[in-house]
Amino acid sequence: MEYDERLALFRQTRLNPFDRGEEEDGHQGDPIKPELFSGSKIHSSDRTMDLGLAEDHFSRPVGSFVASDIEQLKLAIEECKKLILELPEHSERQKDTVVKLIHLRLKLQELKDPEEDEPNLRILLEHRFSKEKSKSVKQTCDKCSTIIWGLIQTWYTCTGCYYRCHSKCMNLITKPCVRSKVSHQSEYELSICPEIGLDRQDYRCAECRTPISLRGVPNEARQCDYTGQYYCSTCHWNDTAIAPARVIHNWEFEPRKVCRSSLRYLALMMSRPVLKLKEINPLLFNFVEELVEIRKLRQDILLMKPYFITCKEAMEARLLLQLQDRQHFVENDDMYSLQDLIDISSGRLSCSLTEIHTTFAKHIKLDCERCQAKGFVCELCKEGDILFPFDSHTSVCHDCSAVFHRDCYYDNSTTCPRCARMTERKQDVVLDIKDA
Repeated sequence: MEYDERLALFRQTRLNPFDRGEEEDGHQGDPIKPELFSGSKIHSSDRTMDLGLAEDHFSRPVGSFVASDIEQLKLAIEECKKLILELPEHSERQKDTVVKLIHLRLKLQELKDPEEDEPNLRILLEHRFSKEKSKSVKQTCDKCSTIIWGLIQTWYTCTGCYYRCHSKCMNLITKPCVRSKVSHQSEYELSICPEIGLDRQDYRCAECRTPISLRGVPNEARQCDYTGQYYCSTCHWNDTAIAPARVIHNWEFEPRKVCRSSLRYLALMMSRPVLKLKEINPLLFNFVEELVEIRKLRQDILLMKPYFITCKEAMEARLLLQLQDRQHFVENDDMYSLQDLIDISSGRLSCSLTEIHTTFAKHIKLDCERCQAKGFVCELCKEGDILFPFDSHTSVCHDCSAVFHRDCYYDNSTTCPRCARMTERKQDVVLDIKDA
């Protein structure tokens, strides 16, 4: 680590919980008494070395440290910080002192929060916390909203909802894992920002119940656009996400501010097909042309599916796996995920689905003789090429699934020839049974 980086690290962490002597075990630490520094004021590195910076201070095993050693380290850290600010910028003495400050903090963290005592897996409120090995300093604790210094702090991530927190903050968590909510309640809030009012919340955060106010005293109230409720700055970091209700009712995709729990819930629900647009807002298809196009492509793919599941070549080529990221497209044509709607709005889904549709049609109509043999001849005009139910110029009988030219089907005043033939066969069977 270069000197400038170490100095910047020191300045950024001046308000770190280590500096305040608090929060490590959940309560305010004892302030340093002025009488400890009575007499001559300390300005030299010699006095700092006496307080614990000497290398031989760390020569004893960790188990032999006692409370006085921790207090000595705290005093040494305070003196070291003062000395860094007093020494000339970029001087050799200042560089050496910054390095020693880092070593002191590392040793203090070892004594307070020894990593070897922390389990690799912890289960709490349906969270499955896994101990992280990353030393990145760019993470933020979701509980206390402070930076996680991976180099000197133990931290955990929930494998379900990706909730991150310090080891020391885990016993303060009150919010259950969001993934459990996704598993038990896979549906969106479909009202646009259903606000109930801060007074109905008793002027407290909807999650942690911390007192909040619109005036910011004692804490700023921040509204979540998804739930409509108000949260404190610890539970609401002004993250933004697309609100499903605004998409379904207004076809609006502008990200809105949401609380942390809503952000995780929406992220986990993003690809789940739980939106039945025909029931929630059928008028949307009258105003969004892209939705009509996607619905037709999905209907065609469902008509192609029977060809593939009975075709050996198609199964070997794994053609249907081209839609493995949107499995619901080969199961129905009316369920959508929020990610589907976002991709429809951006035009990405139309391009990718059209390409897949072309690949599927090419296999059935050109590449595979078995699939070609399952085509239809229009029995009304008995002319033209082989027809398939997904062709744009065809119509399908709702009763027997026979395929005809669209113009022939609608111009024909008689019944479907195939239906008539099947009815006649049934009647013949009945007569044969009676004669027998």
